[in-house]
Amino acid sequence: MTLQTVLLDTPAGVDARLGWDPGTTVHDRRRIIAKELIAARLHCEVTDVRIEREAPRGFGYHTRLIASKDGEELPIAIVTASYRAATVVAICDPGLPLGIDIRDMTPEPADIRQMQKHSRLFDESNIPDLLQHWVRVQAVLEADGRGVRVAPEHVRLDAGRHRGWIPDRNMKYTLVDASRDSWVITIAVGALPAA
Repeated sequence: MTLQTVLLDTPAGVDARLGWDPGTTVHDRRRIIAKELIAARLHCEVTDVRIEREAPRGFGYHTRLIASKDGEELPIAIVTASYRAATVVAICDPGLPLGIDIRDMTPEPADIRQMQKHSRLFDESNIPDLLQHWVRVQAVLEADGRGVRVAPEHVRLDAGRHRGWIPDRNMKYTLVDASRDSWVITIAVGALPAA
């Protein structure tokens, strides 16, 4: 089976694709999808784009993917999220705060317990609602960049779940539902810093 990808609906300045294939490793899915997105943006061949993993700077440092073409590093940020055999890759301006989260519609009991433990919802037994809430919260945490140093219950969402923020930061994220097929996907997009 070859990795099939689909373009997702995204906000301006962000391009994203979803790929699903249990026979392709998560690292290969990330690279394949990133190459597709960048080649489409640059109007070049997929083979012209090279994707490499940044060398780790120290223990616990999360490496990022770096794109290059003709030996030159490209000014494009690559943001990824994976769950089981699915991966979402988004590309955008390197200064744009962006986070993605993906889950499938049938979470494991342990995942449900984790979501309920950190949820601020009144009805934690409504699993589809809990899942949608959790994916939005995780996307905000990814965009924030501090990872596990911020507990999920610190994330706030507006009543319609279209905006999210963490109270100790002066950044609000627009939340875009990019769900596709049986995958629940949220993209959290902050504002570019003012020049």
